[in-house]
Amino acid sequence: MGKPLFYEILEKPATSCVIAICSAIWFYIQKKNIGYSHVGLSYETALEGHHWRIITSAFSHISVIHLVFNMSALWSLGVVEKLGHIGLGVQYYLHYTLVLVILSGMLVLGMYHVLIQRFKLEYFRRVTAVGYSCVVFGWMTILSVKQPSSKLDLFGFLSLPISFAPFESLIFTSIIVPQASFLGHLSGIVVGYAIAWGLIHGMNNYWAISMLGWIAVVFTFSLKKSGTFDFSFLEVETITDSSLPSVRFLAAGNGRTLQMASLPDAGPNLV
Repeated sequence: MGKPLFYEILEKPATSCVIAICSAIWFYIQKKNIGYSHVGLSYETALEGHHWRIITSAFSHISVIHLVFNMSALWSLGVVEKLGHIGLGVQYYLHYTLVLVILSGMLVLGMYHVLIQRFKLEYFRRVTAVGYSCVVFGWMTILSVKQPSSKLDLFGFLSLPISFAPFESLIFTSIIVPQASFLGHLSGIVVGYAIAWGLIHGMNNYWAISMLGWIAVVFTFSLKKSGTFDFSFLEVETITDSSLPSVRFLAAGNGRTLQMASLPDAGPNLV
């Protein structure tokens, strides 16, 4: 007999929080009747400056089946949080979830760019990705390398060997759900292998907090610049010297401008 759900939640705090966030966002999307085009990530919207969609697309689900499949797989993959003795654990899970969200989103856009610009496949210009699948496939891949004896449990009754789960799931979802993003899932697998093999490494609390700070800044400014959300206290303006970006914070009708100066160009550094 398995452990009570309460104890499982305590053993997988980060996974439980992500599932709660994704479920709450799904409920909000359904209640407000928000379409995938309003929160999803596409090449076209990225060119328009909607960089905030890298975040919103990852945590948003439109279909309840999509949500249940991703969260069921994620719950099983939460075993990563219990594997501190092999160098994983809660902090590792949080740090590299952040990496998976950002890098898999950027990699998808990079793939779209190659297909559009190199192979002239204009279809991918408006393909919109949405869902946590990139991160799920990333963790499947990491666990298949770090703990190949593990199992991936889906819906409480379907069990797959984790060593084959990434590609089995990639093929399975492509056949069963034709509209599933093959490139999105593939990007999660690629970034997952890069993390598992140590090509991407060195994440700690300092880098995670720094990365989170920059994400918040880019998220806020892209919302403002794209016209999606009007932050009345924030104004992005052009100044005479284009090499010095200017940010204006407005308070009580009076603007204060923060100008970021740069050092004179000292020429190339030869290493």
